[in-house]
This record gives sequence, structure tokens and C-alpha cells, in this order.
Amino acid sequence: MAAVEVLNSTGAKVSEVELPDEIFSIPVKTSVLHEVVRSQLVSKREGTAASKTRGMISGSTKKLFRQKGTGNARAGSIKSPLRKGGGVIFGPSPRSYEIKVPKKVRKLALKMALSAKVSDSRLFVIDALELEEIKTKALTHVLSTLKLDDLLIVSDADDAKLVLSSRNIPDVKVIKTEGLNVYDILKFKNLLLLESSIENIKGRLS
Repeated sequence: MAAVEVLNSTGAKVSEVELPDEIFSIPVKTSVLHEVVRSQLVSKREGTAASKTRGMISGSTKKLFRQKGTGNARAGSIKSPLRKGGGVIFGPSPRSYEIKVPKKVRKLALKMALSAKVSDSRLFVIDALELEEIKTKALTHVLSTLKLDDLLIVSDADDAKLVLSSRNIPDVKVIKTEGLNVYDILKFKNLLLLESSIENIKGRLS
């Protein structure tokens, strides 16, 4: 098992925590991470873009003018895609961009993302991150003491003070262990786990 130092809000080491190898020390395959991240990103697409074909346009079906003798190109409908206000040829229609990834692969990718942070020495553990009030300045002071930026903070409980205090800090995000995902772990350079959240992560990925 990999041992990681547990820090307090002043940056001092208070203890060590053992991280199980089957979650935090597995070989990383970029192809698996790519597949899961791509699935996450495309699932955010609405897929609601739509246009009307000539069959959906309101308008007369009467032939515009006689076939021969006018000198014009022959025309059959005012709804033709060639005319202003006509239908669209091969336009977009509502669709799903979902890429289905097996549950086992999603879980494996999450373990790989965590393992990557451990191997890069970018995973940190703090004993507690309790703020007396909703104050961005207070959280900024703690993070500057820990010398952490571009940071994903993982908490095991709904901490409104922490969430609201972090909302105005660029490149800092707070999520619960239930929402821990591959994209967010890889997006941020550093990962900060509250010590109490480690057990929840173990329970989710064991």
C-alpha cells in the first residue's frame, strides 16, 4: 500500500494514511481514460439541433409556372431547397450523442485516474477543511498555505461553506465522493482528498 501524508490546514503533517494498491496503484492505460472522458463530454451535448426539410415547410404545392416556354429553369415547388425559405438539404435532426461505456470500464478508468495522480505526486490528503463562515479569502489563505492551485477538492459530505467559498476561486472545484469522475480528476493538476472521503472512495471502487 502507498502511504500518503495527512496534512492539516497549516500544511503540517499530522499522520499518514494507507491507500490500497488495487485502487490507487494500478497500471494506467490512456485508451481507457480517453474512452471514458469522451463518453462524459459527449453526454453533455443536447443533440437538439434541427432544421426543416422541404416536407416540413409550410407553403403551396402548386407548380410555380408552366414547364416550358418561359425561358426559366423548370420549377415544381416553392418549398424547394434551391429557393429562399425552402427546406434544408441534409440538415441536422435531433439525435443522441451518447457513447455507452460498460460499468466495469468506468470503474477501472476512475481507479486509473486516481493512480495517475498518486504516481505523479499530485494527490494530497487533508485531515479537515472546516471554515467558520462562507469566506473566499479564508479558503484562499488555506490553499496558499498548502501551496495548491488548479485543484479538485473531494469531500464526503455536503459542506455549503466550503462549496460557496470556493465558487469564486479560479481553477478550484469542490465535489462529493459520489460525483467523483475521471474528467474532473484529469482536468485539474492537483487532487485534494479530505481524509474522511477516502473510506467512501474505497467503498465505491472496491
